[in-house]
Amino acid sequence: MFFIDTIELDGLGNRHYLAGGKQTAVAVDPPRDFDQVLAAAARRGVRISHVVETHIHNDYVTGGLELARVTGAAYLVPAGARVSFARVPVADGDTVTVDSGLDLRAVATPGHTPHHTSYVLQENNVPVAAFTGGSLLIGTVGRPDLVEPRLTEQLARAQHASAHRLADELPDETSVLPTHGFGSFCSSAQAEGDATTIGREKSANAALTQDVDSFVTRLLADLDDVPAYYAHMGPANADGPAPVDLTPPAIADAEEIADRLAAGEWVVDLRSRIAFAQGHVAGSFNFEADGKIATYLAWMIPWGKPVTLLAESPEQLAAAQRELVRVGIDRPAAAATGSPEQWVAEGGSLAAFPRSTFAGLAEHGTDGIVVLDVRRDSERAAGHIEGSVHIPIHQLHKRLGEVPPGTVWVHCAGGMRAGIAASLLDAAGRDVVAVDDGFDAATGAKLPVVTG
Repeated sequence: MFFIDTIELDGLGNRHYLAGGKQTAVAVDPPRDFDQVLAAAARRGVRISHVVETHIHNDYVTGGLELARVTGAAYLVPAGARVSFARVPVADGDTVTVDSGLDLRAVATPGHTPHHTSYVLQENNVPVAAFTGGSLLIGTVGRPDLVEPRLTEQLARAQHASAHRLADELPDETSVLPTHGFGSFCSSAQAEGDATTIGREKSANAALTQDVDSFVTRLLADLDDVPAYYAHMGPANADGPAPVDLTPPAIADAEEIADRLAAGEWVVDLRSRIAFAQGHVAGSFNFEADGKIATYLAWMIPWGKPVTLLAESPEQLAAAQRELVRVGIDRPAAAATGSPEQWVAEGGSLAAFPRSTFAGLAEHGTDGIVVLDVRRDSERAAGHIEGSVHIPIHQLHKRLGEVPPGTVWVHCAGGMRAGIAASLLDAAGRDVVAVDDGFDAATGAKLPVVTG
């Protein structure tokens, strides 16, 4: 008998796994904060004997090296990956014993990276699951453009071949357990559904239903923007990440918060966009703790710039810290908890801006205002408000000067990114209205929506 525990990383859109038998288990692609893996092993009453990486990750800092050190497990990393630490190099066909009657077999599946390796879990030599990392995902594959532009087409073709290798070698009932595809920008498209098998992918995955030329042409045409922080993840993982420190940061009072703002540091308010709009420290930015804070803050902040976190509670602060260490933002410079009234220096006042909907925009009319669309290029191409200005959210902090004069009504697809954008514009002294609404409502409001 074997078990497989799936552990979600909702903020980054990834999964990692613990799989094993009665006594020992293997951890697959663990994140930097690996306490959930240890807790899962404790619940199962098993020892982690192996930690494996499918590839050197681009979208988060791995916890594999430190987890292996803490548990004494063997640390398996694809042999082709250039790393600066001791590990067990894994080549195609290598097999390790996880528990009695339970083996893990390495299968070279280049494409997401040149060295990418999947691992097939075998019970009594029968494949039961494949940990496919960034290779074969649910309905799609991992993107091939994160390593080197000159290799992108070559890796896209390798993705097609790797998907076919898995489909040809594994029984249809084999579970496919990817790391990416649940919101991660490492996926070339988002997963449709929550679980899959080799058999299901044979009929649903473009890599397995299209010829290689058609597949590559479509894959390359559909690639989206790459988060800027990805450039720092690969090197960090290859060097061997340091252990995390999740102890609470130093507490900043109102004067220190003001000083940090004056010094050009980032002060980030973690509260909901609704609460932020109602009242906040002038000059602070709003990245909701319940949103994709790790992705968007890491994407937009100048790398290495000190950040101070403002939170409603110690719990909200701790959750945000945990999200941020996963992408290499290790220690906040300072933090404060409570309410915005406590964060404003004596004699100061809170800033605020209005929120509205697409119906509110239609009622107001678009004459004499700026409608700013902060969605990605692919989203805008599917439909946008005629005459609107387009600056994707991850570019806005560097392109604020391109926003035309006038009151700015800013929108995205659902409201979260509009909240971030509104906070950036407000901090820059612009009059702004945050459109907190789903973009589908724009058509219902009879706003002029065009495509292309």
